[in-house]
Amino acid sequence: MRRLDGVSRPATASTSVPRPGPLVALVTAALAGVLVGLALTTTTPVAGIAQVDTAVRVGLPIARVALDLAAVAAVGFALLPLLVGDRTPASTAPVFAKARLGVVVSALVWAVAALVSLVLQAAEYRPRDTALSFADLRSYADTVAAGKALLVVAGFALAQALLAFAATRVGRRVPPELVVGCGLFALLPLPVTGHAGDSHLAEYAMLLLELHIVSVVVWTGGLAATVVLAAGHRGLLATTLPRFSRLATVCLAVAASTGVLNGVTEFVQHPTVGLWPGLFTTTYGQLLVLKTVVLAAAAALGGYTRWKLMPGIVRHRRTALATFAVVELATMGLAYGLAAVLSRTPLM
Repeated sequence: MRRLDGVSRPATASTSVPRPGPLVALVTAALAGVLVGLALTTTTPVAGIAQVDTAVRVGLPIARVALDLAAVAAVGFALLPLLVGDRTPASTAPVFAKARLGVVVSALVWAVAALVSLVLQAAEYRPRDTALSFADLRSYADTVAAGKALLVVAGFALAQALLAFAATRVGRRVPPELVVGCGLFALLPLPVTGHAGDSHLAEYAMLLLELHIVSVVVWTGGLAATVVLAAGHRGLLATTLPRFSRLATVCLAVAASTGVLNGVTEFVQHPTVGLWPGLFTTTYGQLLVLKTVVLAAAAALGGYTRWKLMPGIVRHRRTALATFAVVELATMGLAYGLAAVLSRTPLM
């Protein structure tokens, strides 16, 4: 018997059925965030300056948010076996099988999104009337750091998909830590090619940005995997959620501190734009403030889950976990959409 609150009776066959609602909310909100960000960054064309095609301008942040969300899902599903631990009843085997399959699918989408981003960025890098050729793609990948980074991301994502596929055959003989580690490594190349890469504080800024991205992905992915796959099994949820909550608390602290420091660094290294006026007078600052507010709201929802709902979940009681988790994931999806546009917005 399925319950609408995200917790169901553990003895029925339907307990292993995934709940796609949280993922749908995450994706929908992320696309909404992209649209909001694009609306804030719309500019009037300047005569004499080549303009990027609308398809490229809109397609790039959408491809980037698809890449980010696929990374969230791949890392989150891979984390689930580590959150649960080794001692699990046989009845939870279908949950882990679906988690491994989720990693395979998500990692493949991740790799495809990275390659689509490569094509779109190459088209943006050389905007012209003629069609983009393979030679243009190769030149972009050879000469631009972002092109190389996307190829590395695609390679690690494919490797994670292969490892997860092997795990569907042989189970834990493929260490879950290896699958998670491969996904985390795939998160690292892109941050070094963004805003921080041009700063005189580049080394520190890139490290902060990588820590920020890893912490947010683990936070979001872990929550999504727990709610989608573990919420239908009371015993599994009672074990998984407290462990995830402790991990999420660490991720929240890292994400908040590195996010603030990243924003400050971006303004400090700019020669003309000050921090306080720039937060409200520049598009970059406005997007940064909006993203911060959204993440703060997600943190508040997570805090409510930990302090108000989790005690009942540990006791196998009925709670409104599903409702709050969907709202929290939708809020985080909005932040991802804004971040996809923010990563391409210059401070000016």
